[in-house]
Amino acid sequence: MKTSHFSFDLPQELIAQYPADKRDESRLMLLNRKNGTVEHYSIKDLPNLLPKKSLIVFNNSRVRKARIYGESETGGKVEFLLLKSLSEERTTWLSMVSKSKKQKIGKVFSFDSGLKGQITGIEDSHRIVEFSEAVTENWLDKYGKMPLPPYIKREEEFSDAERYQTIYSKNTGSVAAPTAGLHFTDEILEKISELGIETAFLTLHVGLGTFLPVRSENLEEHKMHSEEYEITKETADKINNAINEGRDIIAVGTTSVRTLESEAMRLNSRRVEEGKRSTDIFIYPGKEFKIVDHMVTNFHTPESSLLMLVSAFAGKDNIDTAYQKAIEKKYHFFSYGDAMFIL
Repeated sequence: MKTSHFSFDLPQELIAQYPADKRDESRLMLLNRKNGTVEHYSIKDLPNLLPKKSLIVFNNSRVRKARIYGESETGGKVEFLLLKSLSEERTTWLSMVSKSKKQKIGKVFSFDSGLKGQITGIEDSHRIVEFSEAVTENWLDKYGKMPLPPYIKREEEFSDAERYQTIYSKNTGSVAAPTAGLHFTDEILEKISELGIETAFLTLHVGLGTFLPVRSENLEEHKMHSEEYEITKETADKINNAINEGRDIIAVGTTSVRTLESEAMRLNSRRVEEGKRSTDIFIYPGKEFKIVDHMVTNFHTPESSLLMLVSAFAGKDNIDTAYQKAIEKKYHFFSYGDAMFIL
C-alpha cells in the first residue's frame, strides 16, 4: 500500500491551536468498525458507551519540558529538543536541533544557569550533545519549555504546562503527550469505575518518530523510531485476567495500542508480561490485532503512522468516511482536538 493513500485535505481552521476550556468539553465520534456507522457524542458520554465489565488501559507517561534554548559562541539562538538521555549521569542527550545543517560537531552552546553543551556526534540527523552538568528533571522543570507540536502556531503559554499532560501522568519521559488521554477528567474516571469497568496503566514514552510523516512511498519500507515502555506486574495481571475471562480490552491512545500489540507480537501470544522493553512496531492495514478490542483516539495528521494504525484497526474505508464526516461536522483535529471511540 502507498503512503499517498493516507492523504486528505484538512481545512487549517480545524487544526486545534488551543485545548477546550475544560477537558470534558471535547466532542466524541463513535465509529462502529463492524458496520461503519458513525454517531456523535460528548466525551462525557464515553463511560456509558464502554462495553460492560471491560478493561480500559491508559498510558501514564508524563511529558518532559524538553525544549531548551542555547546561545552559540557567535551569539545565535538555537533551539534544542532533548529526545532522550544517553547516559546514566544525564549529561549526554540525543537532541533535535534547529538549523541542524549548521550545527556541526564541536560547536559549543551556553544555556540557562551557566550550563554548557557541546555537539559531539550525529545520529539519524539528530545531534548528540554533551553537557557540562547533569540535565535533571528539576532543571528542565525550571528552564525548559513544553514541546508543543509544530502545527501549533504559537509559543507556549502558561496553561500548556498543565494542560498538555494527562491528569494521571506519572512517569516522565515523553516528548509529546499521549493525547487521547487529555480528554479524561477525575469525574469521567470515577464514572468509569462506578460502572464496573476496570482500569490499568502502562508507560510508553512517546518519541517524535510516532508523529513524523511516513517518508517512504511504500509502507513496507518505513522504519519506526524505537520507544521505551514498561508494564508493571499489576497491569500485566489485569490484562491477562481480562483476556482469560473473555472481557473486552479498550486502549486509550495509539501508544497504548502499540505497547499491547508489541507484547503480543513479541510473545506470539494473546498476553503480556511485566518488564521494561522497547518497540519499533509499525502497524498499518493488513496487520492483525491480538489484544486490543476497542480504541479511544484523536484525529490524526495525513500520511502519519498514527492514521495508518487506526486505519488498520477500523478499516481504511471506515476511517476515510469517518474523517470526512468529522471535517463536515467541524471536529477539531490533532493533539488539542476532539476524540474518536472505535467500537
